[in-house]
Amino acid sequence: MWEFPAWDPVIVELYGGVALRWYGLAYVVAFFVAQSLMTRLQRDGFFRVEREQVGDLIFYTVIGTILGGRVGYALFYENELLHPGQFIQVWKGGLSFHGGLLGVVFAFALFARKRRLRVARLADVCALAVPPGIFCVRMANFVNGELYGRVCSAGTFSAMQFPTDDIALRRFGLLAPEIDNRARELGIQYAVGHLEWKDVADRLGPHAEQLEPLLDWDAVREFVPYRFPSQLYEGFGEGIVVGVLLWILYAKTRSKPLRPGRLGGVFLLAYGVIRWLIEFVRQPDRQFRDADHPIGTVFLGMTMGQLLCAGMIAAGLVMLLRPTKPDEVNERSMA
Repeated sequence: MWEFPAWDPVIVELYGGVALRWYGLAYVVAFFVAQSLMTRLQRDGFFRVEREQVGDLIFYTVIGTILGGRVGYALFYENELLHPGQFIQVWKGGLSFHGGLLGVVFAFALFARKRRLRVARLADVCALAVPPGIFCVRMANFVNGELYGRVCSAGTFSAMQFPTDDIALRRFGLLAPEIDNRARELGIQYAVGHLEWKDVADRLGPHAEQLEPLLDWDAVREFVPYRFPSQLYEGFGEGIVVGVLLWILYAKTRSKPLRPGRLGGVFLLAYGVIRWLIEFVRQPDRQFRDADHPIGTVFLGMTMGQLLCAGMIAAGLVMLLRPTKPDEVNERSMA
C-alpha cells in the first residue's frame, strides 16, 4: 500500500478568496505544452499553417475545452448545472473530458472552415498535442483527492486511503452544508497535520470548537477503506502510454506520413480502450449509484465513462477504416 500525500489543492491564496490551484495550473501547463508541440509540428511541415495560426488554434482549443467540458459534465453527469447561475461557476469544478473533446472537435471544425484547412489533419495535430495535458490534469485530480478508485484490500499494490473519502469527511464532520469547499480542504490539512489550528479555526465557522477533536486523521483512518489510486492509472495510461504510442507512430512515418485522420483515430481508439478498462477500478459516479445499480452502471452493464468511451472507440475505428479519398493518396503533410 502507498501513503496518500494529502497536499493542499491550493498553491497560494490570493486577495479576495482568489487562489492559484494545482488543478488550474495543470490546465495552464497543458495548453502551454500543447502549443509547444503544435509549433514543432508546424515547423516540421506536418501542420501546414502560419506560425501565428498555432496561437489562434490554441485559443479555439481553450474555449472548446472549457465550454465543451462544462456542457458535457452538465449533460452527462449533473443536469442541475444547466442552470445559468451554476453553469458559469467553473471554479467549483465539474468538467467532463468527453464533453471537452466534443467541444474541441466543434472548435476545430470552425477553425478549419475559417482557415480552409483539413479537419482530419487538425485531429492528428490535436492527438499528438493533447496527451501531456491529460497527464497533468489527472495528476491534479490526484492532488485534489478526487476521482479516486473503488475499494480494494490493504495488500493491493498501490492501495491508498484518501482523507477526502466520504467516510472520512463524515467522521471529520466536514460534510455540513454550511462548510464551504475551501474550509473543508483546510480542515483536511489540519487533520493530516499539515496546518496548525490557528490557521483553520476561523474558516470553519461557529462550529469550529466542536470540529477540532474530530479532525484527527490517525483516529479516523481505521474506518476509511483502501482504494485504487485510479487517477494515477489514468495519468499513466491516458497520458503517457497514449502519448508515447502516438509519437512513436509519428516518428516512424515522418518520411511518408499517414493519411489525415489516422493519428486522430489511433488516439480515440487507444484512449477509449484504456479508459474503458480503468473504469473497472474507478469509483462509480455518485449520481448513478442506487440500490439497483450499486456500481453505477447506466447501460448494458457499463458505467457512464465506459459508455462514452465506447463511442470514442467506435469513432476511432471509423477514422481508421474509412476509405482513402483520391486527394489523400500519397499526401504527405497537407493540412
